[in-house]
Amino acid sequence: MAKLYFTEEKQTIDIHVGENILEVALENGFDLDHACGGVCACSTCHVKIRTGADSFNESTEDEEDQLDDARDVDLDSRLACQATLETDTDEVIEIEVPFWNVNLVQEGPDAAREQHAH
Repeated sequence: MAKLYFTEEKQTIDIHVGENILEVALENGFDLDHACGGVCACSTCHVKIRTGADSFNESTEDEEDQLDDARDVDLDSRLACQATLETDTDEVIEIEVPFWNVNLVQEGPDAAREQHAH
């Protein structure tokens, strides 16, 4: 069974094939922002999969569009609500939650642009 290790929180939780990072985090009492309810309509559940990314589904165009509005995006960036485990692994998958996550649902696109300018 695969395990997610949240680096900042130093917390490890189990994840099964077919589950996404957000649902597993919430089921295990981990408070991960998800303003849109996990339907790929914001970027507040932005995480970085530092190891084991190849065990997850590929990102969709919708997810990549939402990540365009997130701060501190890099090649490891995914939305936790969209990153679904497809391949079981014994590897511990390292997840980093960026300090800044822009909440477009509550703040609106103008606020996001203003924050990016700072």
